[in-house]
Amino acid sequence: MAIAQSRPAPTAQSGDAPYASYVVTMLAAVYALNIADRYVMSVLIEPIRTDLHLTDSAIGFLTGVSLAFFYVTAGLPMAALADRTNRVRLIAASLAAWSLFTALCGITRTYWQLLLARVLVGVGEAGGTPPSGSLISDFFGWRRRAFALSLYSLGAAVGSMIGAGAGYVAETWGWRTTFFLLGVPGLVLAVILVLTIREPVRGRLDGKAAPVPARAQLPELFAFIRSSAPIRHCLAASFLYCLWAWGLLWWTPSFLVRSMHMSLTDAGRTLALIHGIGGTAVLLTTSAVMKVLQNRSPQAVPNFIALACICGTPAAILAFTTTSPATATIALWVFVPITYAVFGPPYSLMQNLFPPHMRAQGLAMLMIASNVGNLIVAPQLIGFASDALAARYGTESLRMALTPLTLVGLWSAFHWWRSGRGIEQAVERAGNALTPG
Repeated sequence: MAIAQSRPAPTAQSGDAPYASYVVTMLAAVYALNIADRYVMSVLIEPIRTDLHLTDSAIGFLTGVSLAFFYVTAGLPMAALADRTNRVRLIAASLAAWSLFTALCGITRTYWQLLLARVLVGVGEAGGTPPSGSLISDFFGWRRRAFALSLYSLGAAVGSMIGAGAGYVAETWGWRTTFFLLGVPGLVLAVILVLTIREPVRGRLDGKAAPVPARAQLPELFAFIRSSAPIRHCLAASFLYCLWAWGLLWWTPSFLVRSMHMSLTDAGRTLALIHGIGGTAVLLTTSAVMKVLQNRSPQAVPNFIALACICGTPAAILAFTTTSPATATIALWVFVPITYAVFGPPYSLMQNLFPPHMRAQGLAMLMIASNVGNLIVAPQLIGFASDALAARYGTESLRMALTPLTLVGLWSAFHWWRSGRGIEQAVERAGNALTPG
């Protein structure tokens, strides 16, 4: 904290836009490693399942529940810590921790050893996104947060591309080597963060002079959430979005191998290009759209997210029901990139709906809702359903388990749209002045 007191961190609004952009870029790199370490398990499902002789139910627990167990339980305590301590150091420590545990996955020899290592990865990742979102909010005013957090979300496309590309490494050198290659860069980046990013003063860009409380207790946080309909709908929408989008994406590599008869390398290469090129293009487009929408009503952002979910649903249905590999690939080129339009804007929504002393915890609540959907419910539910349907549908059991999930995007869209009702009053209540600029 002494560093922050001796030299205040510059901001985009104080004339040092390059430094604010640098902060977003570095945090996007952290996010990329977060997503890569998480998504790689999806790509490695088939070799791990074969090597360790696992069922889809066991794989569902390993790929999702194991990571979410501590992510969910540690998320709020870590976010509470972020709301009262140096966020830069917390992010760096968390990055170093999950990178180390990711590398340790490479020396495991049994299912239970790998399961324990993945649980510990979740401990570190709980300290990544919530403090990062809070930190970015002190470099950009409320109108620019959707734009800044959309740029931050570019890390998701890069991370997914890296994770998807692990199929080649796994087929060439084995799945354990992949974990070593993913773990080392995070240890280096953690040191760079501590040396180059300074902790800013909380809430100084919110446009109101009210003093910022030192900390928020959990009862205060939960009472604030109960009193805000936009927040409650955002949480429901995020759960359903991640159940839909990332629930499908978790199993897409295995779907392409089993139902489309692709090799693991071909499936990984296809998805790496879709995530890397398509995801990046949509994230850049979303950033540009957020820059246009930043001077409009706050309701424009949830309406945009709802529209993205609606547009992605037909492509999702086609991708997982067709029997043509070419058609499935084309549909995935539409569905997967569209899901990236929903990465950054929800972060900015939650940052704008919570006062400064609750922002990391507010974002943690969004992450908990998201991760329950995409790491607990979706992998385990689909794993159980696939095993149960195997006797009747054989190798097509996974397709049959995934098909009903393709419709959940419409349910999510409803809650995103509904969160826009009364959002202007909610943003003002959080301490943001709804004034131009």
